[in-house]
Amino acid sequence: MNFTGWEWCIAALGAILVGISKTGITGLSLLFVALFAAIMPAKQSTGFVLPLLILGDLIAFALYRGHAVLSHVWRLLPWAAGGVVIGFFALGRMNEHQTQVAIGAIVVSLTVLHVGRRTGALPADLALPPWFAWMIGILAGFTSLVANASGPLMVVYLLAMRLPKMEFMGTGAVFFLLMNLFKFPFMAGLSLVNPASLMLNLMLVPGVVLGTILGRWLLGRIDQRLFENIALGLTLVAGARMFI
Repeated sequence: MNFTGWEWCIAALGAILVGISKTGITGLSLLFVALFAAIMPAKQSTGFVLPLLILGDLIAFALYRGHAVLSHVWRLLPWAAGGVVIGFFALGRMNEHQTQVAIGAIVVSLTVLHVGRRTGALPADLALPPWFAWMIGILAGFTSLVANASGPLMVVYLLAMRLPKMEFMGTGAVFFLLMNLFKFPFMAGLSLVNPASLMLNLMLVPGVVLGTILGRWLLGRIDQRLFENIALGLTLVAGARMFI
């Protein structure tokens, strides 16, 4: 796979956003998913991004692991692992068009979910039934494998748990590191992570590292509500484009 100059610019921006989303502004996760799906086949993009996510997870883990609330991690992780397995069998049987439509649907649906919470159309505190954790876990694992788009689901869950900012970041860092490491052999088994894609990933490592530095700096220095609303609006447009 060869990128044009313009596609390399988009890929570099996507890598920076991966880093920022891991250490600062979690609402950007849907935006980099849409960017990578715009410059390569949709199914291939899910595997291409994974090593970049793991790099960002490792840095976020090093920064925030001391703040993690592990009880939430263990409550979600077994269900998320089951969702990854379901996503593996689904993705292996979906053609390119079906994958693109599925990713578009996931991106748009989760964006609308976020907008609904922020505008008050949906309850912000989410009075949670007992099955909420396993439902979020399964959906997070499935959407993570199919579209690397589980971030908004985790935002909904962790905000519903009323975690302070640093505990929010630490819990997410541990959860995503473990889940993405678990996903890796599945993606390799589908040949969506391969030596050629890893070589291209290496060229984007500086972008991820730069993004994590920017994310760390931004955390606490920006009106996150406004920033995420802008990101969600852009993501909604990019996700809708996948249907066309």
